[in-house]
Amino acid sequence: MNKKDLNRREFLNAASAASLAAAASGAIPAYGNVSKKAGKPAILGGKPVRTKAFLRWPVWDKSAEEPVLSILRSGNWYRGRGDTVSKFEEQYAKLMGAKRCVCTVNGTNALLTALNVLDIGVGDEVIVSPYTFIATYNVVFGSCALPVFVDTDPETFQINPDKIEERINENTRAILPVHILGLPANMDKINAIAKKHNLVVIEDACQAWLAEWRGKKCGTLGDLGCFSFQNSKHLPCGEGGAVIGNDDEVMDRCYSYHNCGRPFGSVKATSGYPIIGTNRRMTEYQAAILLSQIKRLEKDAQKRTMNADYLTSRIKDIPGILPAKFYDGVTRAAYHLYPFRYKKEHFNDIPRSRFLSALSAEGIPCSSGYGPQYKDGVVEAVLNSRNFKRSFSKARLAKYRRELHYPENDQLCKEAVWFTQNMLLGTKRDIDDIADAILKIYENRDKLS
Repeated sequence: MNKKDLNRREFLNAASAASLAAAASGAIPAYGNVSKKAGKPAILGGKPVRTKAFLRWPVWDKSAEEPVLSILRSGNWYRGRGDTVSKFEEQYAKLMGAKRCVCTVNGTNALLTALNVLDIGVGDEVIVSPYTFIATYNVVFGSCALPVFVDTDPETFQINPDKIEERINENTRAILPVHILGLPANMDKINAIAKKHNLVVIEDACQAWLAEWRGKKCGTLGDLGCFSFQNSKHLPCGEGGAVIGNDDEVMDRCYSYHNCGRPFGSVKATSGYPIIGTNRRMTEYQAAILLSQIKRLEKDAQKRTMNADYLTSRIKDIPGILPAKFYDGVTRAAYHLYPFRYKKEHFNDIPRSRFLSALSAEGIPCSSGYGPQYKDGVVEAVLNSRNFKRSFSKARLAKYRRELHYPENDQLCKEAVWFTQNMLLGTKRDIDDIADAILKIYENRDKLS
């Protein structure tokens, strides 16, 4: 199976304006630093740039074994019989600069919890980005609401804030910005729009641990922030998630809801189960793993930033290679993935699939990233479901279908290339291998077409 054919989870578990103007005019500029020593591409039988594997992920800390074993031996695996989940919640809230944290079984359930406690449901509309993992809008569909997509800003890979207001109507209840790939969305504009239209903001920060907007951690900039601790994530425990926030009453409802609707804090005991809820609790041994992994989070984040900046410096002047740009308010990116756009017109029109195969042959794992998932069967399956036909008028669903047109996102999905976060945790030499492989392909573009 080629790397380009892998879906996101499988891939994660396996391992310049001037240029554009020239392309538009048909004149492709020569790259000034061509070495002329690249050699034959590996895909054509040459020697690959790299044969060594990148760092495996996740990385286990042996010092965490005894705490986990102690919990397993005790039989107190459920948070109601231990305090390990509570300890992690306290540490994570403090780290993120939030007042409270409630842990869940995964990031998807963190998002579902946030939507429920903020009373988003049947007939509502939620503004979302189309360039995201499918869970972001699955949870909206799962709440019997409509995820209303806003086209992507291809330069940043984020939702285009300048196109949000045109999608707001009397049914809009929330904006769900995604800090996708660990790169912050434009929260100044998003929050201003939300305030103007009296909307709640739920941040999908499931890929954005320690990312910052104007010095504040992503996930603390809206009404609630949601995170994932799935196996590929920077803070992993196999599966896990969290909701963070600063409003005690809202966070009390989060806790009560994730604990079967039992009383908690301001959710008073009018009965054994005063509100509707579900069991979305994290286990004690998952939290023990997280308490170990959180020790390396900051150091790893610093290394990813250093190596990502170096990689950008190495590849940004290669024609047709456009690393993601940041909004002015971004003070830190998390780099869950390192993305760039591949412009084939600078590579003798070599298709992206050929570029990815050539890069993989050089020993550099890579992916094409997300596709236009709104064109998949899931949307039609939901709109044709009995629940949605009962909850939305035929005219409203027809209008929704007509508006599933996002040209900028479609183009981004044709051009994106990703590297996984573990590839940014190595040495400078490892990063040089990535850059050298891209340059090698560029230098040999005439042989690959």
